[in-house]
Amino acid sequence: MTDPAASRERAKGDHVDRLRQQWKRELPDLDTEPMAILGRAYRLSNLVRPSIEATFADFGLDRGEFDVIGTLRRSGPPYRLTPTELYTSLMISSGGLTHRLVRLEKAGLILREKSPRDGRSVLVVLTETGQVLAEKAFRADMANESAYLRALDIKERETLEGLLRKLVAGIEDDLARKEEPDSRAD
Repeated sequence: MTDPAASRERAKGDHVDRLRQQWKRELPDLDTEPMAILGRAYRLSNLVRPSIEATFADFGLDRGEFDVIGTLRRSGPPYRLTPTELYTSLMISSGGLTHRLVRLEKAGLILREKSPRDGRSVLVVLTETGQVLAEKAFRADMANESAYLRALDIKERETLEGLLRKLVAGIEDDLARKEEPDSRAD
């Protein structure tokens, strides 16, 4: 049962509001607006992470293992990718991927087979067992995460989705520009 007094207190502000108030007291000249958005995104991630990890654990997976089989499953038939395609999609190192692949192969969720095009290359293939498990785990994860969105009505969800998409795209663009070689240098 929800404590009405606690609910009223939260309505006055959340954890990030309290942090910003403390910083305003200590450093009144500093604009803490980035905390209002990015701080909340970080806090949100930290709040939901344990239940997401628990959902995957119910299926005998950690989050990284699910990321691999989920990536293979959403790639569509024949559910196979090169290791490079996988680690690029997952934004992890090749060494990090190798460790996950070993565990998933031992569990019978993936196979590594030689590429028919190039005998030196390997393809990572999602087994039928892996396909079924990836789908079940993803469905459970989406049900779990959907429960967190109850505080927002559909219009609020759509607005937030659009704003987050715009923010992420802007950050990705900024980072890509920073990674480009300086065209002014000779």
